[in-house]
Amino acid sequence: MSSDSDSVDLLGLSPTTWRPSTLHGGDRVWPETNCYVDVWVELLTALDHPVEAALAFTVLQDFEGDHFTFFKFPLEDLQTLYGLSVQELAIYESVEARTIVQLRRGRPVLVEVDAFWLPDAVEAYRKAHVKTSIAVIALDPRRQNLGYFHGIGYHEARGEDYEGLFHQPISLFPYAEFVKRDSRALEGADLREASLALLRRHLRHRPGANPIGAWRAAQPVLLAQLAKCDMAYFHLHAFNVPRQLGANFEMLATYLNWLGAGGVAGLADAAAASRRIAEAARAAQFQLARMVHRRKFDAGALALRAMEKDYDFVFATLTERFA
Repeated sequence: MSSDSDSVDLLGLSPTTWRPSTLHGGDRVWPETNCYVDVWVELLTALDHPVEAALAFTVLQDFEGDHFTFFKFPLEDLQTLYGLSVQELAIYESVEARTIVQLRRGRPVLVEVDAFWLPDAVEAYRKAHVKTSIAVIALDPRRQNLGYFHGIGYHEARGEDYEGLFHQPISLFPYAEFVKRDSRALEGADLREASLALLRRHLRHRPGANPIGAWRAAQPVLLAQLAKCDMAYFHLHAFNVPRQLGANFEMLATYLNWLGAGGVAGLADAAAASRRIAEAARAAQFQLARMVHRRKFDAGALALRAMEKDYDFVFATLTERFA
């Protein structure tokens, strides 16, 4: 960590040399998941923690009636595995002032910001006001330079963008967290066993019914709503429904493959089925986009039953082994 009276840089990273996590690689079905998971994937990688160990929570995803669970790393899992204590940051002066206090103590800060001012947020940058989460690693108020993780990489915001993020008038302070790195991180076999214990606990709280079946049953209502709306609404629907489902199950496939590589046998078929769910969710998203574009809606045209069967297979395998 380097710092002076005006700036702090926890990790000394550069946007030009940072290489994103393999969980954001070009071979992924869903290179991006959601803002909170993506930022943690990159932050954990930068802190030299194996992200895969923390993916047991993906077995919890359910269909919530109009969206799939916005899946997020449980903070208690991060503490168990990596010794990271995530606390809410009290903002009582300014985000900038409170953030630099925590950075000087060696603590990354996660904060909700307006993507309008993020140069890497291509679709929203200077076009739309969209809430998203970033992890602040470096801050220089005097030079107006911010270093942060967002999406699938490490980025910087300067000048007018910095002003927009920190000095625009706001009516309510955003939600922010800071990450205390004071405890020991687990490694090797200890890490794997702790991760398996989390998997067993999460499986006890898995959905009571197949959520993909629930999504299929809800299609008439969901498609009727899509029929009333434009493509802008579809993009919101796509993010919260097929993308959350597909990205979650690709992460579950990654987790099961990580366990397999660590010597936990008998999970390869469940990993493959999870990957098929990710691929099928992407195909369903394309089908929905065509329906919206053509204004022709047919719930029966969506191939969801194979996904249901794969879901049942995955959870039959996991409950037999671990529940």
